[in-house]
Amino acid sequence: MRRTPKDLEASSRMITRRGLVLGGAMVGFMGLLAARMRFLQVDQADQFRLLAEENRVNIRLLPPARGLIFDRNGVPLAENESNYRIVLVPEDAGDVDEVIERLARLIPMTPEDIERAKAEARRRSPFVPVTIADRLSWEDTAEVAVNAPALPGVNPEVGLSRHYPRGADFAHIVGYVGPVSDYDLGRIQDPDPLLLIPKYQIGKTGVEARQEDDLRGKAGTRRIEVNAVGRIMRELDRQEGTPGDNFQLTVDAELQNYALARLGGESASAVVLDTETGDIVALASSPSYDPNKFIRGISSADYSLLTDNLYRPLANKAVQGIYPPGSTFKMVTALAALEDGVIQPEETVYCPGHAEVGGRRFHCWKGGGHGAIDLMNSLSQSCDVYYYDIAQRVGIEKIAAMARKLGIGERHDVPLSAVAAGLTPDKQWKRENRGAEWVIGDSLNAGIGQGYVLASPLQLAVMTARLASGNGISPRLIKTVDGVEQPLRSTGPLDIDEGFLRLIRRGMYSVSNNRTGTAFGSRIEAAELRMAGKTGTSQVRNISAAERARGVFRNEDLPWERRDHALFVSFAPYEQPKYAVSVVVEHGGGGSATAAPIARDIMLQALYGGTPPLEAYPSTQRREIEERQRTLPQHARPGEGPTRA
Repeated sequence: MRRTPKDLEASSRMITRRGLVLGGAMVGFMGLLAARMRFLQVDQADQFRLLAEENRVNIRLLPPARGLIFDRNGVPLAENESNYRIVLVPEDAGDVDEVIERLARLIPMTPEDIERAKAEARRRSPFVPVTIADRLSWEDTAEVAVNAPALPGVNPEVGLSRHYPRGADFAHIVGYVGPVSDYDLGRIQDPDPLLLIPKYQIGKTGVEARQEDDLRGKAGTRRIEVNAVGRIMRELDRQEGTPGDNFQLTVDAELQNYALARLGGESASAVVLDTETGDIVALASSPSYDPNKFIRGISSADYSLLTDNLYRPLANKAVQGIYPPGSTFKMVTALAALEDGVIQPEETVYCPGHAEVGGRRFHCWKGGGHGAIDLMNSLSQSCDVYYYDIAQRVGIEKIAAMARKLGIGERHDVPLSAVAAGLTPDKQWKRENRGAEWVIGDSLNAGIGQGYVLASPLQLAVMTARLASGNGISPRLIKTVDGVEQPLRSTGPLDIDEGFLRLIRRGMYSVSNNRTGTAFGSRIEAAELRMAGKTGTSQVRNISAAERARGVFRNEDLPWERRDHALFVSFAPYEQPKYAVSVVVEHGGGGSATAAPIARDIMLQALYGGTPPLEAYPSTQRREIEERQRTLPQHARPGEGPTRA
């Protein structure tokens, strides 16, 4: 059928319209495609470039060098040493278990090490490097590097690890570092990204822990290019971190070493303070331990040796240990009574060997009594009855106030772990903590440093330094930070009559220099260096009436843990005090026999700045002293003492 011209014209118009619609649609689609391509290639170019870069470029943290710690003379106490280690990035390794198994055939790894590494890799985020092994030899590290193509995601690195060159000498002061634990992370609200690096080390105890933020420094970064299997191809750029601050302590390394050695492995402590500045020149706790064992994680066997030791080597007894101060507290009671005007220096109290108060008998250490005795002789001969009498008259509130003024019952601000506050009891304290009223017997016991009174060796040293100087000095352990001198802390002159302080100093002088003094046998013979001191013996058990009737057991006849503590505090030289020393020997028996000789020897070592001449000692002791100087070990052995059987 032939189409008419009219039909052909209509059909042509329809085709033209369809062509135009189709052409318009194609132009629109091409326009949209062009716009999308522009959006992707121009507008979003930076983002897609970043995504591409992240596929071949990794950013890694650079741990900063930990700050160093020195003694007052620049002797290194904590330093950093090179440490070859192997790290693995799980997301670059592919089959992590297989890679670790291959690695174990190249370097020393026990089955426990292998399982620990696998568990650590599974536990951490895939992009976080996991330390597989550290402290490797150069040969082992080189072998891993040679086999790198077969170990995707594995990289040998050189880092820094902590080392304590003075070993046990400074374990209780400097402390130690160890790997970050989940417990550590749980205590920090916003942890530094450095702490998330497996096996990263932070301070655990001592100055290392208390000054952690300053010692740690700030992390740096490096951008590295890796290939398809995660092997590092090149370093693109590096931004070094900021090293931690360097700390200089006030402690003298040689005196610290001597003090620890002189304690002889006893369960004991000694503190030496500069009476002018409050600087802690030595702070020894015996027995000690090797902090280097804790850096990588101490073994269970070694840790058990420390925790099972009856002498508690892990405890810093110098600041954590609190003891009844015994007769070393009598200066506090005497000063309180002098200030209150209830006694005069020449006034005497009769001592028959005991005091009867409220139907109870309070005994003097000297069973036969001291007879009529005044202030000076009460200190020299350490008469208990004298202090029972004046404690009743002055009362506990004034005794407690004087004790606090001299630093007893105060938690001193030093950057050490678990610094104890001690205890200066009063009536309110007993009501709140014992649910009972204060009684006169409590005052008598407190008057001689027994009962509820507790003090640490550091507090006893501060008390002695304040008595010697008349100033409210506070202990300082940090001398400089990055070379900047740290301020001394002193409240200025004590609010105590200087005349009363002179009386107490004279009484302490007689303790060490009068023939009837309880520490005469531990005197300093050199006239210009004469020492003033006070002995103390604190009971750790009650002596029953039946035991007194049949004769009190001697300390050496008792089990070690039931013997009295031995204490001694001193300052020297008497005319111009330079140092104050406190010594506490746990269950050591009498202060005059055990603690005083140790304190005298440490004092002389401090005054002479080294081994003192034999002429500084009493002539009858010089042969013994010479033998001790010759045989005294240079370093106290870690962890000595009896163990629990």
